[in-house]
Amino acid sequence: MSQTETKWYVVHTYSGYENKVKEDLEKAVENAGLSDIILEVKYPTEETIEILPTGKRKTTLRKVFPGYVMVKMMVDVVEKERPEGQGKSIELVMNPRAWYVIRNTRGVTGFVGPGSKPVPLSDEEVTAMGVERIPIILNIEVGETVRVISGPLENFLGKVEKLDAERQKVKLSVSMFGRDTPVELDFIQVQKL
Repeated sequence: MSQTETKWYVVHTYSGYENKVKEDLEKAVENAGLSDIILEVKYPTEETIEILPTGKRKTTLRKVFPGYVMVKMMVDVVEKERPEGQGKSIELVMNPRAWYVIRNTRGVTGFVGPGSKPVPLSDEEVTAMGVERIPIILNIEVGETVRVISGPLENFLGKVEKLDAERQKVKLSVSMFGRDTPVELDFIQVQKL
């Protein structure tokens, strides 16, 4: 028995053709009737402010990962029996029509992954790359002590002062050099003890 779930995949494109690939891929998905399988196509951008020689500020959108487009699609989760009774393994199976449409879109050079096997992004990678904000449910409360698991304060312990579920931020009081210092971190940077 198989079930489906959504996963993000990274597609390599010719640099500078990200927007064209996105548009062509969205048209191809619509024409092939795959909009229920290929759900979203995007390339992450960030707003940058450039100060011109005249002193004026110019705001532009910059591609975070030039040469790459992210594709969110439905994949089948198939449970397979391992040889010689070693248990079961789970395999993600991409729709062959969806794979064909993406792979044969003008400007696409292939999926990111070893050989011809596309590898989906983990939820942590999706959030860290700014592709999509996946809500993280943190099973902690104000007043609890947590461990910082990434960033410059890695392995420090901190007391939870405030939780902001909407922004996915936690405010901690971390003891540094004998003084309590307030810090704000992402949910993915802390772990319950």
